[in-house]
Amino acid sequence: MFISSVIVSSLLAAALVYAAARKLTHTPAVVAAYARAGVPESWLTPLAYLLIAAAAALLAGLAWAPLAVVTSSALAAYFAVAIGFHVRHGDVRHAGMPVLLALMSIGVGVLSLTR
Repeated sequence: MFISSVIVSSLLAAALVYAAARKLTHTPAVVAAYARAGVPESWLTPLAYLLIAAAAALLAGLAWAPLAVVTSSALAAYFAVAIGFHVRHGDVRHAGMPVLLALMSIGVGVLSLTR
């Protein structure tokens, strides 16, 4: 189970860093994509830093499983809110990535509980 945990945690951490890097660019396409979901541009940088911290915590959680469980739970809540933003603003078509990342977050938590 530890190998599975390493793989899923690493993939999720990489996805979080990628999402954070996109947010930090503040390019018009990125700003427009988040605006469609109701996220103001002023939130992008703080959300990016939050995702970077979560990625670091996931990797540290490989050494200490309780940290991985807490981080994955927080990420599942973060992505549940993201899904809610997409649904509330009629942007359901773009909710697939937050759903996938929420499921991966739950997977990390489950795998961390079983090691």
